Amino acid sequence: MASTVRIFSGSCTRYLAEKIAFSYGTKLGEVVLQKFSDGELAPYFNESIRGMDVFIIQSTYPPAENILELLLMIDGAKRASANTVNVMMPYFGYARQDRKDKPRVSIGAKLMANMLTAAGASRVVTCELHAGQIQGFFDIPVDHLQSSAIFVPYIQSLNLENLVFATPDVGGVTRARAYAKHLGAELVICDKHRVRPNEIASMQVIGNVEGANVVLVDDLIDTAGTICAAGQAIMEKGAKSVRAICTHPILSGQAYERIENSVLTEVCVTDSIPLKQTCSKIKVLSMADIFAKAIRKITDHESISSLFI
Repeated sequence: MASTVRIFSGSCTRYLAEKIAFSYGTKLGEVVLQKFSDGELAPYFNESIRGMDVFIIQSTYPPAENILELLLMIDGAKRASANTVNVMMPYFGYARQDRKDKPRVSIGAKLMANMLTAAGASRVVTCELHAGQIQGFFDIPVDHLQSSAIFVPYIQSLNLENLVFATPDVGGVTRARAYAKHLGAELVICDKHRVRPNEIASMQVIGNVEGANVVLVDDLIDTAGTICAAGQAIMEKGAKSVRAICTHPILSGQAYERIENSVLTEVCVTDSIPLKQTCSKIKVLSMADIFAKAIRKITDHESISSLFI
């Protein structure tokens, strides 16, 4: 029986989509992105997808055209009579805007969910959301993959003695605790105080890191101010080494320079977002295999919980 699965990529995530398709055992479908002279986007599928289970891969990091391109592709697949339109977003943009933390602000993550659903998405597959409750913003199935399946084997390969996990802020305690519990390690917390977005006033380490090899766990790095400040605070408390694992390398502003000049031994990230430049301290692990396995389990109507650690 011929496969009914077709995998397509948006323009900004093709580097990863090609690896996902290869891991799945197929080639990317042909999609063409037309642009009018004024910059207006007009993507179209250059092959029949009638009755197919379509998987569209696109992270939604800036510029905003990446989001619009994804929405147009979803709409196009729906109008081309695809059986299902499954949206695979390795990085879910606007996830940090998940609540009203001050008056008169939007909830960007909810708006994203509304737009994806309205465009015609049947399912969303993403990885390491900034806040797990974003899944509840959708009225369609959401498969929330975890990057621990990628990072845990790597950490184990390092054979670190006196291993301690840390979170750079109190909001990431649950995430870091899961690593500590799985690997039988201790957990410490870095409590940060911000004066304004992307600017830290103070950082305190709660817990003992004396002589420990510490691994900081976070879902994303933007300006790298928090992760570098946490690493500095941990080393000042007597740690033997400190490294970081972070799923989404947004890395804006002076992030690369900060990481290069920091006390961090290394920063291990995934390829959910492409790096803008090289950095000797940044190591990239691919999430292609875990997304390919997710496609197979979804189409075979199997549970994806086996992909979690």
